[in-house]
Amino acid sequence: MRITLIHALKHSIVPIEASFAKHWPEARLMNLLDDSLSADLARDGKLTGRMTERFLTMGRYAAGTGADGILFTCSAFGPCIEAVARAQAPMPVLRPNEAMIEQAVAKGKRIGLLSTFPPTLVSMPPEFPSSVTLVPKLAEGALAALDRGDRAEHDRIVVEASRDLRDCDLIALAQYSMAPAAERVAEVTGREVLTTPDSAVLKLKAILGGR
Repeated sequence: MRITLIHALKHSIVPIEASFAKHWPEARLMNLLDDSLSADLARDGKLTGRMTERFLTMGRYAAGTGADGILFTCSAFGPCIEAVARAQAPMPVLRPNEAMIEQAVAKGKRIGLLSTFPPTLVSMPPEFPSSVTLVPKLAEGALAALDRGDRAEHDRIVVEASRDLRDCDLIALAQYSMAPAAERVAEVTGREVLTTPDSAVLKLKAILGGR
């Protein structure tokens, strides 16, 4: 199976490749990165028709390379990804968070949602059903640290922010780039921690692995 991974942040590549190596090493991976997407969204303050067209172009390119499935790792672009899913049906096109959200909803009613990218805390909550209570938390400064190449400081900020979510049933890490901090978050909070890459790989494997 050939899987195209589409990223808006370069930091997402290593965590998702690690999850594939762990859960589905047989899959053949192709990475597409446009690291201007997040900067342009932050500048514009909202998703635009032009942004959606950029996503559709990436989807067409991925399909043209012979992809069997597409996984987006950028969590603040839900409507754009849904447009790609409609355009490329019946090819599986996964939003970055959908598999983790399914897992989280099955496991708890009060879910801590920890993010390092502010627009995610606007775009992601509507993806959860109204039957759960979300407790959003921004790990402020973590992404800037990662952009400077300081993974240790990023993880420290994420872990410290997670302390405010200890009263939740579980904690969901919104960015793929946060996955390496999951074990320390679990230790500090005493809560189960879900990561987007592990959940996404397992779902894609379930959909495509038997073909």
